[in-house]
Amino acid sequence: MLHIIEHTVLDSLKLVPFLFLTYLAMEYLEHRAGAKTEKLVGKAGKFGPLIGGLLGAVPQCGFSAAASGLYAGRVISLGTLLAIYLSTSDEMLPILISEKQPLSLILTILLAKIAIGAAAGFLIDLFLSRKKGEEHHHIHEICEHEHCHCEKGILRSAVSHTLQITFFILLITFALNLILHFVGEDALANLILNRPILGPVLAGAVGLIPNCAASVAITQLYLSGAMSAGAMMAGLLSGAGTGLLVLFRVNHDKKENLKILGLLYAIGVLAGIVIECVI
Repeated sequence: MLHIIEHTVLDSLKLVPFLFLTYLAMEYLEHRAGAKTEKLVGKAGKFGPLIGGLLGAVPQCGFSAAASGLYAGRVISLGTLLAIYLSTSDEMLPILISEKQPLSLILTILLAKIAIGAAAGFLIDLFLSRKKGEEHHHIHEICEHEHCHCEKGILRSAVSHTLQITFFILLITFALNLILHFVGEDALANLILNRPILGPVLAGAVGLIPNCAASVAITQLYLSGAMSAGAMMAGLLSGAGTGLLVLFRVNHDKKENLKILGLLYAIGVLAGIVIECVI
């Protein structure tokens, strides 16, 4: 047990400098362009799913949550909302960078999420149309809800995010090390890797958990070889961060919220299964 704890702490602490530098850069970009990003998405019109897919791939403090507020006010379409949800990378990008993964792998995952999100968004908007309203939620309001202190400076916010994610990484890594020790890496890998349908179905369900721990777990499982590319994509596509929590809070049509949840899950799992069969 001591060996497992020592291994977990050392592996996690190695990531802290990279996580901090990544979050510091993202906070700087967000404070410089956060409001402009919301305005751009709101004015995108029929190109909303493409713009939403592109911007959603960049981890921003509560961007998927802000998109939920924009949709609740009918400022953006359903297709744009789902494009943002599907392309949102949450904690995937910082972890891949901190783990020093090849740039080609990072770009492949990001571009795949953008393409799937935009394509799904355009198809949805092709069949559905939403009226626009005036309600608007700003990123800084979501940050206040998440208590990440983004409004108090990029340094404090970057430190806060780094500590939170490091804590989750410690928990996930410890759990993985325990499972690998007692169950065995081969047995864990066979649970998902050798199940082309069940793998994406299970990973998609994990991705729906409205917490950054979900994307942390999915990314770590993929990097450890315990999850296939199709299952990983299913989980990351269905993971919308805190967006779903905010949607159920600010959008009063609960049946519609459940339909959106179902659509998000179905698209993520379907895409994961296709990727599983192709690769």
